[in-house]
Amino acid sequence: MTDGIRNAYLEAAETAVDLLATEQVAHCWKDESVLAGMSVGGLAGHLARSVLQVEWFLDGQVLGAEPVSPVRYYARLVGTSKPDSALNAGVRARSEETAAAGPAAVAEQARVAWERLTRRLSTEPVDRRVEVLHRPGEEMLLNGYLQTRCVELAVHIEDLALSVGTDHRAPDAALAIAVDILVAAARDRHGDQAVLHALARRERDVHQALRVL
Repeated sequence: MTDGIRNAYLEAAETAVDLLATEQVAHCWKDESVLAGMSVGGLAGHLARSVLQVEWFLDGQVLGAEPVSPVRYYARLVGTSKPDSALNAGVRARSEETAAAGPAAVAEQARVAWERLTRRLSTEPVDRRVEVLHRPGEEMLLNGYLQTRCVELAVHIEDLALSVGTDHRAPDAALAIAVDILVAAARDRHGDQAVLHALARRERDVHQALRVL
């Protein structure tokens, strides 16, 4: 299972790296993306961070805190559907900070990080933990964190591809991980009855239970 998660992540990250390096992304960098309030450059920066952050987290300081599961990582998020929420404002700020380097630099940074990760991830033990840098004091198991990156890659490869008119899509393995994690997060957040309504009785889906992000 460890190799499966890591291989799925690396395959999806490679797709993201390829997309970031396209002429379409560079040409549309300052245009509005399909995500309201986020430029193509900002969205590209956000996508790139799902490659860059893995190295940053691996190099963080681990103190032995109880690891957060990938399901809880998403289930507890607040304000995901509100563009002006603190959560989304923070995402945009970090994304624009990364994007400030420009399209060529962002694409190159992501490519080099991906190349290093293809070697590094194969040497990390199954119980390896990482520090969640934007949540001080929190840690995750490396494989759990990579599952969250599969979610981000699956979602935002499509967002960026639609924004610039390419046909890039996340590989099937990453898509499967993303669906599993997000459905489990929906169950954690709303309970099985609400998720059942979302799946089979949409007229009773008062909570939009499957909307996690």
